[in-house]
Amino acid sequence: MKTAIRGQILSFQGNPFTEPLEDCLYYEEDGLLIMENGHILEVGSAVKMLATLAPDIPIDVYQDALICPGFIDCHVHYPQTEIIGAYGAQLIDWLNKYTFVAEQKFSDKIHASQAAEIFLKETLRAGTTTASVFCTVDPTSVDAFFEKSEKLNMRNIAGKVLMDRNAPDGLLDTPQTGYDQTKDLIAKWHGKGRSLYSVTPRFAPTSSPEQMEMTGAVWQEHPGTYLQSHISENIGEIAWVADLYPDRSSYVDVYSHYNQLGPRAIYGHGVHFKEDDFRVFSETGTALAHCPTSNLFLGSGLFSIETAMTGPNKVRTGLATDLGGGTNFSQLVSMNEAYKIAQLAGYALSAHHAFYLATRGAAAALYLEDKIGTIAKGYEADITVLDLKATPIIDYRLEYAQSLEEILFVLMIMGDDRATRATYVSGKRVYFNDRDTGKEHFAEL
Repeated sequence: MKTAIRGQILSFQGNPFTEPLEDCLYYEEDGLLIMENGHILEVGSAVKMLATLAPDIPIDVYQDALICPGFIDCHVHYPQTEIIGAYGAQLIDWLNKYTFVAEQKFSDKIHASQAAEIFLKETLRAGTTTASVFCTVDPTSVDAFFEKSEKLNMRNIAGKVLMDRNAPDGLLDTPQTGYDQTKDLIAKWHGKGRSLYSVTPRFAPTSSPEQMEMTGAVWQEHPGTYLQSHISENIGEIAWVADLYPDRSSYVDVYSHYNQLGPRAIYGHGVHFKEDDFRVFSETGTALAHCPTSNLFLGSGLFSIETAMTGPNKVRTGLATDLGGGTNFSQLVSMNEAYKIAQLAGYALSAHHAFYLATRGAAAALYLEDKIGTIAKGYEADITVLDLKATPIIDYRLEYAQSLEEILFVLMIMGDDRATRATYVSGKRVYFNDRDTGKEHFAEL
């Protein structure tokens, strides 16, 4: 069945960090988006398209709103939903005090399913339609996540964490069990509907060299799957890796040695990357997830988006929340903090560039730029509708906005999940904030 959405439409068809903005930006002040079978059938001027549109096609009309590609979160931990905002020191202490305690609960299927449902509802409320998700060491946590995601027909990426040392006994696997369970989960979930599997070593300190060998092997054995992990987030972490892997020249070299770099590998953080680190990531096609709220909350440092996107060794980079070290589900909030981090480094991140990082740029980081992250014919119909009257102060402030870029900048500095008017997944409206009644509506999970 064909359905349609009408309103202001914004999307990117190229990379504004490397190409002229006018060649990348797509904007229709009064646009129409027609969907069928989960894909975008046609998009363009509403006035022109309505003249030939069949009268029985239902149209959702959004006034005072901006229709965008669904936001994409390149790095997030669904089991950490219950510890968002947990007070702590820096990364390693925070992991031991909160994360490892919370993740031991996820062998309980009921607990895992409840957490997955809460997590997915919050992502939809934030306008996020795709995420690269860490589960826990227990395969039950993966099944619980994908079962809920599948009900919504979301294009999500997820995997079982691999971790055989430097963590509580209840969270440890072995090189062989991690390998075997990963293979079984890939066979069960990768490519089922819109689900995609990611081989998921937590990070080098929690995997032995034997497990790192197994991890690289299982990923190489399954072309088309993903690999996700962490890198260079914290100074203490980097020193720890150097002690644990004395034969490797750098943190990046650890993952390179164990065949864990390449297309569809995405690493959170890269806060303390040197130019040679960027070079290796650039040459291998490995991606980075920029996690601004987490990096600030845990005091990890300031990632250089300027170097990653415009330097001599450009790296595919997308925006991420990194919950629960990250502090908000909304990618608008991530844009806000990314702007401030860039400012501290003397680089002004424009609103257009920030929105790109959360949509088409994030899709490119995940090697999905041919499927999601853009509003164009043939793309999967994952859509976010942002409310230009989300709060009284946003409404008031936008009365004085003089350009599209100023509107976007106000949204990313003043907006959060309250700005999400509606979220569509595969052409179906799965979240709607009814401004007239003040009630929220979710698809059944």
